[in-house]
Amino acid sequence: MKSVISLFTWLLLLCAPSLYAQQAEVLPLDSVLSRIDRQNVLLQSYGLKAEGFRYSADAATAWMAPMVGAGTFMTPYPGQTLMDGRDRGNLMFQLEQDIPNPAKLQARKKYIASQGDVERAGRDVTLNELKARAKQLYYGWLIAMQKIRVLTENEKILQTMKKIEEVRYPYNQSSLGSVYKADAKIEENRNMIRMQEGLIAKSRAWLNSLMNAPGNQAFEIDTAHAPSFSPAASYDTASLATRRKDVSVMNESIRSMQLNIESMENDRKPDFRLRFDHMQPLSSSMPKGFSAMGMISIPIAPWASRMYKSEIKAMELNIMGMEKEKAAMLQEAQGMLYGMQYEIQSMQSRISNMEKKIIPALQLAMEANFRNYQENRLELTNVVDTWEALTMMQSEVLDEKGKLYEMIVEYEKQLYR
Repeated sequence: MKSVISLFTWLLLLCAPSLYAQQAEVLPLDSVLSRIDRQNVLLQSYGLKAEGFRYSADAATAWMAPMVGAGTFMTPYPGQTLMDGRDRGNLMFQLEQDIPNPAKLQARKKYIASQGDVERAGRDVTLNELKARAKQLYYGWLIAMQKIRVLTENEKILQTMKKIEEVRYPYNQSSLGSVYKADAKIEENRNMIRMQEGLIAKSRAWLNSLMNAPGNQAFEIDTAHAPSFSPAASYDTASLATRRKDVSVMNESIRSMQLNIESMENDRKPDFRLRFDHMQPLSSSMPKGFSAMGMISIPIAPWASRMYKSEIKAMELNIMGMEKEKAAMLQEAQGMLYGMQYEIQSMQSRISNMEKKIIPALQLAMEANFRNYQENRLELTNVVDTWEALTMMQSEVLDEKGKLYEMIVEYEKQLYR
């Protein structure tokens, strides 16, 4: 007896890991969105680009490398008669260094660094879109599971009717066609379940891809999750400007362009250059010599200043255009959000009416017809028609809920876009 118990315990311990592994992880919506934020490959690219601009900004303050040269100076061509040893010329060594204006370098650095801020703001826009897509898939999965639950529950009624028909058939109280009809309806119902299972598999694969996980990785969703609609307290353009991510991108772009203008304005400041020449005479009777020279650019010259002045004017006009575009975008979003809010509230009212009035009435009709059918006072066809009406209405309610959830997702996407 002890050996049997020991064998059973050993088998249980052996099977326990595999049984545990078969339990798929349940991911609430917040966990899915958090994983997308941390692990999505596309979002990671924005951080790398922003880091690249940081290094480019550091590189903008570097000086040009010094130039070193060697050659001859005042050396006669071969074959010419030299009057004196001093006419032999010199060997010349040259060192030259450009010294950029520090204000120019710092302004350029700030402008390049600001482009990294634009990339980070762009990441928020992409994250908002990916979260909206994930919510659509998650809610679609939720609706599919609810449909499977309804179809599975309604199939029990069909199974009962089929059994009743099979019992009555030998006593000539039903026809063979009724048995086949019930069987066909059961298979049709199962096909609808298979279709919902396919939608769930698709949603799981797409959500895995958004979370940077293998497409076939098993996990389940929180079936107790119930999407809710919470309209914003205000849709004034000032509050929308603080919420919407695309406005943040535009603000960062405008700020970057303003820093570019400051960088261009610094082009009117001069740059510097130092040059040192050393002459080594080829004749011992000549002294060694040198030349030291400092140079400064004159960017305020009319033919030179026209370039950066025109560029600054063009950039200022672009900023004004972007400000107008931002105002138009906020105005359009305000009207859109008001319209979406009213549409969502209307959909909620319609779904509530279907759930509280239409479905209960069909449920009562179904129960009454089924009771009459059990008492052999009603044909199978009449009960099937009532069953189909109830099933279609329940499916329609879930379809409307799916549309409502998509509208809520789109509303949130537009509110924080």
